[in-house]
Amino acid sequence: MPWQNRLAPAPATGLDGFHALPHPQAVVTLLTCCGCLRWAERLADHRPYPDPESLLAAGDEASYDLTSAEQVEALAQEAPAPLPPARPGPGTLAAHTALRAAHAAYELRFRHAFVICLDGYRPDELMDQTLHAIRTRLAHEPDEERSVAAEELRRLARARLARLAAGCP
Repeated sequence: MPWQNRLAPAPATGLDGFHALPHPQAVVTLLTCCGCLRWAERLADHRPYPDPESLLAAGDEASYDLTSAEQVEALAQEAPAPLPPARPGPGTLAAHTALRAAHAAYELRFRHAFVICLDGYRPDELMDQTLHAIRTRLAHEPDEERSVAAEELRRLARARLARLAAGCP
């Protein structure tokens, strides 16, 4: 049974709310940040964290320690990267069509969803950045792409942990 069906994540308000969660609930909440059970258990086991930066550092360390099998586990829990919002203007439909085709090609080649962390980009840059990244990464050899996907998973987990620690959805 996938982890999502075990328990629903409880709304935690900030770092204090996260620390107050019972261990199983903390694990389920952390699984929304990274879909690897060992990663989530490791972070839950080391609570409390003195500050958000400590939680983020622990998440980074746990992410760097993912085995290949754990990376596959985490990638299997990731939904495909959402299509960036459509910009009004010519070429939008063509860009979305190209992006959907690139996603399908990526999943066929690497057997997992394309993951990318787009923090720091303006909304009007998301489409171009996503399309450029997926096209570039389609040319990677599987070992190279595994490394890139691991780094993107780490960045996504870090961003999600930061939102969790701040009490944001």
